[in-house]
Amino acid sequence: MSQSTRAADRGLDALGGTAAPAVAGAADNIRFLATHTLPAFVRGFVNARPTVVKIYAAVGQPAWSAATLRALRARHGGAPVLLKGMSGPMLVLLDEPELRRFYAEPVRTLAMDSPDKTAGLSVLEPTGVICSHGELREQRRTINDEAVAATEPVHPCGRDYLAVVADEARRLTARSVLDTPALERALQRVARRIVLGDAAADDRQLTQWLISLRNEGNWMGKRRKQAQAARTLYAQANARIAAYAAEAPAHTLAARALTHPDPDGSLDPIGQTHHWFLALDGLAPVAARTLLLIATHPAEQDAVLAEVSTVGGPLLPRLQACVRESLRLFPLVPDLVRVTRAESTWRGASYPAGTSVLVPALFHNRDPYRVSAPDAFVPGRWLAPGATGILQFAPFSHGGGRCPGENLGLLVTTALCAELLRANRLTGARPALPSSGPLPLLVDTAGIRLGLVPR
Repeated sequence: MSQSTRAADRGLDALGGTAAPAVAGAADNIRFLATHTLPAFVRGFVNARPTVVKIYAAVGQPAWSAATLRALRARHGGAPVLLKGMSGPMLVLLDEPELRRFYAEPVRTLAMDSPDKTAGLSVLEPTGVICSHGELREQRRTINDEAVAATEPVHPCGRDYLAVVADEARRLTARSVLDTPALERALQRVARRIVLGDAAADDRQLTQWLISLRNEGNWMGKRRKQAQAARTLYAQANARIAAYAAEAPAHTLAARALTHPDPDGSLDPIGQTHHWFLALDGLAPVAARTLLLIATHPAEQDAVLAEVSTVGGPLLPRLQACVRESLRLFPLVPDLVRVTRAESTWRGASYPAGTSVLVPALFHNRDPYRVSAPDAFVPGRWLAPGATGILQFAPFSHGGGRCPGENLGLLVTTALCAELLRANRLTGARPALPSSGPLPLLVDTAGIRLGLVPR
C-alpha cells in the first residue's frame, strides 16, 4: 500500500500534511465552470429540467465534463484538485484512494449537508435528514432508516407495496405505447399510496405542490423574492401531508415514522416525507431508461422475460441487475458532494474546515481506466459477488452516506418493470440507442417511447 493510500485511510484526523495542494489555474477553473458546474446548475440540482436534458443529450454535454475531468487527472497525476465551486473552494476527487477515503469517512467529519445541497433541499424538506445537523440529524436518520427498513433486502411491508405496484401497473400494461409521462403518473400514484395510503392516491394537487417546491429548489436559494411564496406552499403541502399521515394505514412510510417517539416535538417524524416523495417520483426515469435499455438489447430482453415468467416473489436478480446497470450508466445523482467539518489532509496537503468535496459519480461510473466496457449495457456485472461494493459503481453511494432507500427503490422499480414485462414484449424503442458500441452519457428521458406487444 502506498504512503498516500495509508494517509487517506487514516481519515480526517491525519493532519500535518506538508505537500502543496493541487490547485487549478484560471484556465482550468473556467473550463470546469463551463463544462461541469454551470451545466449542472442549469440542468437542475433537485428536479431535472426536461428541456435542458433534451438539449444536453442532443449536443453530448456530459462528454465535455468528462474531458475536463480526464485532463485534470492527467495534469495532476490523479491528486485531488482544488477548484472554484458555486459556494467556495471545492476539492474534486479523481483517483481510487480518495474514493475509498470519501466513502469510508463518517458523516460527522465528512458531512452530507454541503452548502449547495442544503440551499436546494431546504426549500422542500427543511426538517429532513440532509438539512439537519449533529445529534438531531442522527435521530432523524434513525427514524428514516426504520421507516424505509434500510438494512432489509425486502421491506417488511413489501407485500403491501408490491400489491400497490401491481395495481397501478394495470393502467400501463394494456397500452400499445408506453412513454415516460405515463410512467410518471403511475409512479406518482404509487408514491402517494406507499407514503400516505390509498386516501392520497388521487391527490395530484399535492404532487404538483411538491414538484413546484423542487423546481424552486433548483435555484438553490438564489431567488430571494420567491422565498415567501415557497414557504407558504410548503406549509400548505405539509398540512395536507400531516392530515393524511394521521389516518395512514400501518404499512405506509408515514405511519411507520409516526410510531417513533417525539417527546419535545423537535424530530418531526414525517419531515422526511418530502424526500420520500422526491425519491419515489424519481423512479419513473429510472424505470423508463431501464426498459429502453432492455428493449435495445434483444438477448437481455429474452433473459429477463424468461426470469419474470418463471421466478415468483419480489427478488428478480437479472431484472434488478438491469435496473442497477441503468443507474450506473445514467445515475440520478451525477455528483456526490460533502463538506469537511475539520481541517483535513488529502495526499499530504492540508485543507481548511468547510471545504466542499466532490466525487463526480458519472465520471467514475464510466471511467475507461477502471471499468470494463464502461459505455456498454452489461447487467451481468451486477451478478458477480461483491459488485455492489465496487467503489467506481456508486448509483446509491457507499458507506455512511449510502442511500437508505436503496432496497425499497430497487424493489418498486424492479416490480413495476416486471409487471410490464410479464404482460408484454418491448419493441420500437425511441430514442434509438446502439445495441452494440458505446452508449451516450445522457438520454432524453422525457422523450422515451416503447411499443408494447402482448405476450
